[in-house]
Amino acid sequence: MEIFYYVVFGGLAAVVAGLELGKSGKDRVATPTAFNAFKNNYVLVYSLMMSGDWLQGPYVYYLYSQYGFDKGDIGRLFIAGFGSSMLFGTIVGSLADRQGRKRACITYCITYILSCITKHSPQYRVLLLGRILGGVATSLLFSAFESWLVAEHNKRGYDPQWLSITFSKAIFLGNGLIAILAGLFANLLADNLGFGPVAPFDAAACFLAIGMAIIMSSWSENYGDQSEGKDLMSQFKVAAKAIASDEKIALLGAIQSLFEGSMYTFVFLWTPALSPNDEDIPHGFIFATFMLSSMLGSSIASRLLARKMKVEGYMQIVFAVSAFTLFLPVATSLLVPTSSVKGSGISFGGSLQLLGFCTFESCVGIFWPSIMKMRSQYIPEEARSTIMNFFRIPLNLFVCVVLYNVNAFPITVMFGMCSIFLFMAAILQRRLMVVADLHKLSTKSQEMTAEDEPLNP
Repeated sequence: MEIFYYVVFGGLAAVVAGLELGKSGKDRVATPTAFNAFKNNYVLVYSLMMSGDWLQGPYVYYLYSQYGFDKGDIGRLFIAGFGSSMLFGTIVGSLADRQGRKRACITYCITYILSCITKHSPQYRVLLLGRILGGVATSLLFSAFESWLVAEHNKRGYDPQWLSITFSKAIFLGNGLIAILAGLFANLLADNLGFGPVAPFDAAACFLAIGMAIIMSSWSENYGDQSEGKDLMSQFKVAAKAIASDEKIALLGAIQSLFEGSMYTFVFLWTPALSPNDEDIPHGFIFATFMLSSMLGSSIASRLLARKMKVEGYMQIVFAVSAFTLFLPVATSLLVPTSSVKGSGISFGGSLQLLGFCTFESCVGIFWPSIMKMRSQYIPEEARSTIMNFFRIPLNLFVCVVLYNVNAFPITVMFGMCSIFLFMAAILQRRLMVVADLHKLSTKSQEMTAEDEPLNP
């Protein structure tokens, strides 16, 4: 393997280690033992849930190809997953608010375990069912757990600022370290031990079962709006009204959809971007490098949040940097000559893009705890899961369209589109900060007026 990859990975590892070991008192928040136990319990469960998700990633496409399906068949399977998340996401989110977030988290485990079991069948219909179940599970993963955490945190009377500590730690481990270890463990099971590409899915089911047992034994139940007569349609109306009536919520949803849509598009495009001429690149090692970059981002986010930096302010910079990094493939295609030798090592342009992509993944690491923090501030508790899944509708629709037309446009056009979306997210983030500040000033003015009124004759 070229030394360039080791230098990038080693440099990132050194920076992450330096940031974590060099945290000062300003970067740490003193919290009581009871909160620490609560936080560690959630982080453990979240890490197990993410283990179940990350273990499947490296071998999904490969498993389908081993069953004899071509690129078109596999593409339709992926579309089924995202389409399922889009169609059923709001339904399961609303049920989570009404029937209980703990129950929804257990449903996630059961649904994803069933999805893993379907991978043992080479029949297309069974695999399609597995993708549909996986889509439902994904909707629950990115709404029910966060909704449970926020509600339980507030119910126990913990300082709202401490939420960012839990978010940062969960993302640092679940979306960083766990992702790296899961990739290595999946490779060990499938290749080194020779159990084949279905083995990581069996391991994922085991981790999910362990996490479900912890949830059932240690979590209490909490709910959104349980008003009598509130059926599913009423929940949708409450969520839609909240989004339409509060510009902050609408802006937050648009920002999330623009960023996550670009992020998922990047997941599909980074491989052909780094090897346009069939260059020989170590995909697994590069994936681990990306996850290490994400850890770096979450470590930076934990410092920013611990020092009570304004999330709405620094996220404008994060989105602008993200837009620049995903514009790099467009710039290198125009300015850097491409190699004509097939099967060679990574090109100079590819090396520049890899550094840019690592920067983008660092931005992803900052994004997750920061967007969670903003959602906890702006989304009303009574319909939290429903609204969060409303946000995922345009995201999943966008990804389905990209997957369906992935061969219709040059890769530079796709990256250029993502760069524009991220620049739009930066602009909307600026607007969100302005609206939030105006709302705070208005609220403070009303409170002062209310205090003065009794003094007037």
